[in-house]
Amino acid sequence: MGSLREKLLRQIRETGPMALSEYMESCLLDPEYGYYCGTCPVGEKGSFITAPEISQMFGELIGICIGQAWMQQGRPEKFTLAELGPGRGTLMRDLLRATGKIPGFNEGACIHLVERGPHLRRQQARALHCHDPAWCSDPEELPGMPLFLVANEFFDALPIRQFTRGRNSWIETLVDSDDGRLVFGASVPVEHEALAAREADVLPSEIVELRIEASRIVGILSRIIRRFGGTAVFVDYGEFDLKGDTFQAVRNHAHADPLSNPGQADLSSHVDFGAIASAAEDVDVSPLVTQREFLGRLGIELRARRLARAAGTDQLKDHIAAYHRLTSPDEMGTLFKVMALYPQGAPPPPGFD
Repeated sequence: MGSLREKLLRQIRETGPMALSEYMESCLLDPEYGYYCGTCPVGEKGSFITAPEISQMFGELIGICIGQAWMQQGRPEKFTLAELGPGRGTLMRDLLRATGKIPGFNEGACIHLVERGPHLRRQQARALHCHDPAWCSDPEELPGMPLFLVANEFFDALPIRQFTRGRNSWIETLVDSDDGRLVFGASVPVEHEALAAREADVLPSEIVELRIEASRIVGILSRIIRRFGGTAVFVDYGEFDLKGDTFQAVRNHAHADPLSNPGQADLSSHVDFGAIASAAEDVDVSPLVTQREFLGRLGIELRARRLARAAGTDQLKDHIAAYHRLTSPDEMGTLFKVMALYPQGAPPPPGFD
């Protein structure tokens, strides 16, 4: 029985060192060994826990945001309700519970889940068995109608290419082999069109990460929203106009060497929200707000109090811890940011005004 490490080493011997983007794609989505194609990576038994798995409040408040944005845009009778990278289906399930109180919303929603992992698709089917979702592998497959979409911790897992600025050129970070091990390497001096725009603010020896796949996806979503209407809400950890090395691995809820166990760890990078805003085509882009601000404006404190009143002693302790984890500056409250796309001239979605 082989392994992804052996497969990658063989590929490097045959074709030479690979870009980080190719390495990430293989580690996460290789049909045989990819991290997202095996057993579920999310939750206590996986490598990480996302906000929807921490508390139902997160998905419910996203539902309030999406549902009110739908009402602000005239309550289209039929529309796509989509999620990119839906994990175990927890966020969409909680979202639909909240929007079930909005007359006409759930009835008009055509649910589409953008997911490539077969195991995760099965988990999502179980979580959403009452809602008849459809699956697609790429946002290009989303229908041509109003689109109301959420992506939570999706863009951080998309492939990146990493470049270090030299005095008169750029050097790309590569993955190479050395005596049977995967190691970081460096390219010969290279040029890339997208790097030209960063030359004014990047000094020699500083690192820039290009997120070409993220820009492609944002372009697709913005074109749908521009033509048909809708709203896309992105939640992830990152900043506006990032610099530096943010490539990382998490395995069993702890940071790990990203080259040591290919296919057995979650690989990610911080999201450059400035690049997302630049990739949006002819739509309005919300200000970037912290998760704490976003959930606070949507009423998480009131929702937390209501749930606390109904909780038993043990549940109350867990509930308080979940609220703190989602909103505290020491936890996810300020590390995670939120941004939205919506039609030009439409009011900003709730949570951003």
